[in-house]
Amino acid sequence: MFRPLILYVGLRYTRAKRRTQFISFITLTSVMGIALGVTALIAVLSVMNGFESELRDRILGMTSHITITGPNETLSNWQHLDEQLQGYPHLLGTAPFINDQVMINADRRVSGALLRGILPAYEPKVSEVAANMKQGRLEVLEAGQYNIILGAELANYLGVITGDKITIISPQINSTPAGVLPRMRRFTVAGIFQVGMFEYDRNMALIHIDDAAKLFRMDNTVSGLRLKLDDLFNSPKIAREMANEFAGQYRISDWTQAHSNFFRAVKTEKRVMFIILLLIVAVAAFNIVSTLVMVVTDKRGDIAILKTQGLTSGSVMGIFIVLGSIIGFIGTVIGTVGGVLLALNIETIVPAIEKLFGVQFMAADVYYISEVPSKLLWSDVISIATMSFSLSLLATLYPAWQASKVNPAEVLRYE
Repeated sequence: MFRPLILYVGLRYTRAKRRTQFISFITLTSVMGIALGVTALIAVLSVMNGFESELRDRILGMTSHITITGPNETLSNWQHLDEQLQGYPHLLGTAPFINDQVMINADRRVSGALLRGILPAYEPKVSEVAANMKQGRLEVLEAGQYNIILGAELANYLGVITGDKITIISPQINSTPAGVLPRMRRFTVAGIFQVGMFEYDRNMALIHIDDAAKLFRMDNTVSGLRLKLDDLFNSPKIAREMANEFAGQYRISDWTQAHSNFFRAVKTEKRVMFIILLLIVAVAAFNIVSTLVMVVTDKRGDIAILKTQGLTSGSVMGIFIVLGSIIGFIGTVIGTVGGVLLALNIETIVPAIEKLFGVQFMAADVYYISEVPSKLLWSDVISIATMSFSLSLLATLYPAWQASKVNPAEVLRYE
């Protein structure tokens, strides 16, 4: 059967003879080094993708994709704007809200919090709070009843449970014969939510929007409208389109502006981790240099004979490029398969390790995410595999060039 000479000789050099067992061992370590580096890189990036996705989902469980407010952080006649937005492309739901900072007093405990007035019928259209109620339901927020729903950490700090009374202290003031006093109102704890983000579970409370309007003297206005889209990554584009359409009538912002620093930090961390782990692959790939240098030294006689029979320097170089490429290719394939399998099963493997050794890598009361998430992106897999093979190919060039420079006369002089 016909085989191209360069490919045939390159493949033959991958099979070790008895006297070249050490070279084969070095070759094996090069293959395993590349495989382990690629596996680690795919698995770690998948875990970081999982964390980013999980955190984004939890943040957006309470933060809208797009927020529309008026020039003075208030919005009058929100119903008219809501009607205008109905049928807008990619829009799934809208909900009015009133936001303000307050102090919450329960017996001897006092805590600052963000108090949000909502409409229970609208809120599930834009947030996941209704699906994350530990106690009670959103429907318990009725106008005039002065019920309140607290974040789990906030309720825990205040030491209250459903049915307890708390006092809301507004920064707005009342002028009375006794002097200037802050506005205060007693509320009944009617529910507790836990969305899994400390920022919200510790610092947010929900009441009915009509109760909030009375407490903050908003009359017939609200703070704004919260919007949810079918694709959160379209938020910046849709926000710009709305800003152009309404021609400066409203202030329109999207979630990327509200949390830009956080997600920028996550992306930077992911990029740095990618570079660090890629260096591991690079070290393993450049082990191919030492492997091929040893092979070239061992095969100098063979190279000289092949050259005397008419093999060109370019063909000799091609033989060792083929040899190094095979090593890199095998390592990359093994690493890619191992990395994909690990990334797809990491949510099963990590609990098994925790159970086997009696440890817990991520305590739920500390990290809120008790399971290690994983999100495999095939674009990452392709990029990693391509870079790994490219580094392996690059590592073959110098030894192959050295092999092509072998002088048959000098080598065969003492043969």
